[in-house]
Amino acid sequence: MIGYVIACAAALLALAVIFYDRWRTARTIHRLDEMLTSAMDGSFSEGSFDESRLSALESRLARYLTASALSERNVRRQKDQISALISDISHQTRTPVANLQLYAQLLAEQPLTPQGRDCAAAISAQTDKLQTLIEALVKTSRLETGILALHPQSGEIAPVVARSVAQLAPKAAEKGIKLTTRQTEGSAVFDPKWTEEALCNLLDNAVKYTPSGGTVSVEVKNYELFSSIRVSDTGPGIPEEEQARIFGRFYRAPGAYQAEGVGIGLYLTRQIAEKQGGYVKVESAPGKGSAFSLFLPRP
Repeated sequence: MIGYVIACAAALLALAVIFYDRWRTARTIHRLDEMLTSAMDGSFSEGSFDESRLSALESRLARYLTASALSERNVRRQKDQISALISDISHQTRTPVANLQLYAQLLAEQPLTPQGRDCAAAISAQTDKLQTLIEALVKTSRLETGILALHPQSGEIAPVVARSVAQLAPKAAEKGIKLTTRQTEGSAVFDPKWTEEALCNLLDNAVKYTPSGGTVSVEVKNYELFSSIRVSDTGPGIPEEEQARIFGRFYRAPGAYQAEGVGIGLYLTRQIAEKQGGYVKVESAPGKGSAFSLFLPRP
């Protein structure tokens, strides 16, 4: 009888130990889940950490999250500083750039030698390039820091395509490139102004890298979750190893050094796409042209 009581007591003790261990494990997992959740939403702080109640693993995780939060704050502060610097540069250079454009125009109206006319044209072109670069930098920095917010709304894609094509039509015609539109009907959730900016960047790139006599076409394709605006060209194409890099800021492909531009258009396009729940995809092969697709979420 005594042995039976001892056995029962031992069994109950064992069950108690098991339940206690499981409770401690569940509590630790719950605490880790809370810490990870607070880290993801940015509310984690070391002040909410009670070291006496956490395991060594929790302690290490807390230190890691604290370091990550500090790193994130530093990155955010640096982005804010860069944005402020770019805004200051934009403000300070606005008048000098405008004066350069004016003087280049006045100089071109004077009786000049052929070499002088070429120099005046070069000054005007480089001034326009500088102005484009400054504007692109300001837009990019403000998008990255959230100063400029996109306002996606449900709408038809065709008007955005029509306006974008109209902007690039003169440049395509001057270069002898056929710019065509195919099926453009479709709807999506997007910011019309910024989506037009992104599409114009894709069209500008297509016209820029397509040789005279080539073709650039725009087509809207509708899928279950997304609608895409596809810009295809008959340019030289992009090697596979370069395709992941071309969306980087200021990246210029080795074969594109002679083309105009500063290497920020595709980066800005990707930023615009991601800010409204979309993405950009490229399909290309050397000698077979390129196709850039701007995917936008459907309503």
